[in-house]
Amino acid sequence: MPARASSIHGIEMDLVLEALARRHGYDFRHYARASLKRRMTGLAQKLGCAHIAELVPRVLHDDALLPEILAGLSVPVTEMFRDPPVFKAIRDTLLPMLATHPRINIWQAGCATGEEVYSLAILLKEADLLHKTQIYATDINDIALAKAEDGIFPAKAIEKYSDNYLKAGGQGALASYFSMGYGFAKIDAAIKEHISFAHHNLVADGVFCEVGLVVCRNVLIYFDRVLQDRVLGLFSDSLSRGGFLCLGTKENVTFSAAAPLFAAVDPALRLYKKRG
Repeated sequence: MPARASSIHGIEMDLVLEALARRHGYDFRHYARASLKRRMTGLAQKLGCAHIAELVPRVLHDDALLPEILAGLSVPVTEMFRDPPVFKAIRDTLLPMLATHPRINIWQAGCATGEEVYSLAILLKEADLLHKTQIYATDINDIALAKAEDGIFPAKAIEKYSDNYLKAGGQGALASYFSMGYGFAKIDAAIKEHISFAHHNLVADGVFCEVGLVVCRNVLIYFDRVLQDRVLGLFSDSLSRGGFLCLGTKENVTFSAAAPLFAAVDPALRLYKKRG
């Protein structure tokens, strides 16, 4: 792309991001620019805009469109038991330590459409810990959040996820946690009742609650370093003493200003423990 066109795109993006931040309080200005540009371009095309800048009046004046705009700019890509070794390490290493707590509170930050939070709940069920656990699943994307709360997935997806489940140490059949019908799979109410879904903006909102485990996987990779540092500090503030943090396999705290707040439990799998 010619330098001038690239510069114009940058100006247009800045205008849209400024409008979102000042009009609605959603600040995407510290998201990684390359991936944000792709999503913003796709959103503009979807809404019939010839140029990214045409999103500005929509952001400023069409409140009903806001959920779709936020959905277009966030990244709800996920699957059940994604990266099975991580879930096996949670099962084998973290859960036995959390089991010593009288109550277990977990925050799944950036839960997207729910695949990962239900994976976590199934782990807890099989460890006989779900009965004393409350999971708080949050996201900025209300459209994805509504899908997560519904807990309904294509039946074929559950078949695909079964291999991940077994590699993560699954003790039975993944399908046994769902009611099947008409090509869809609905998560059992006994699993779902231990999960509370809520809107939360990692960029602007504060501590959600005090928890023993924060799971936030494949979210920080879309933030710049400044925002990563802020969010990692937020996670530290949210964790109880000795609480655990689980990040995505392409994320880490090593080069962050927040690094002194955490000790590595399994650095290869991005499992950390709060210091102090």
